[in-house]
Amino acid sequence: MSKSLNNLQPWGAFLLRLVLGAAMVAHGYGKVVPAILFHGNLLAPLQHSGHFVTAFGLPAWLGYVSALTEFVGGILLLVGLLTRFAAFMVAVNMAFAIVLVTRHHGYGGSEYPLALLAIALMLLFYGAGTFALDRRFGLS
Repeated sequence: MSKSLNNLQPWGAFLLRLVLGAAMVAHGYGKVVPAILFHGNLLAPLQHSGHFVTAFGLPAWLGYVSALTEFVGGILLLVGLLTRFAAFMVAVNMAFAIVLVTRHHGYGGSEYPLALLAIALMLLFYGAGTFALDRRFGLS
């Protein structure tokens, strides 16, 4: 039985990669892609993210990195390209989110970013799994 389950590990990594990628794209989209409400200022969402992190005493450029990590990193995870790098960046992003934002709300407020952190760490350690561009280009 365990040999059969071991053969399915790449599919488990594939599923977790899709879940994490979709979650990151969904959360990063609004931080990177401008809405009509911004009246032509294409950088307004990124500037908002930069302004948000300054409230925690961090430099604004970290807000840009965080937003791009969520959006671009999520896309990279969905297609399985540079998976370990994207997973590392997402793990760092989620660790900061837990420490700076959600830990004040207790476990209930931190469980979602904690789950995303755990998925990112699994992908960092294990790799992309099945159907990944990393395998196609020999990056796995």
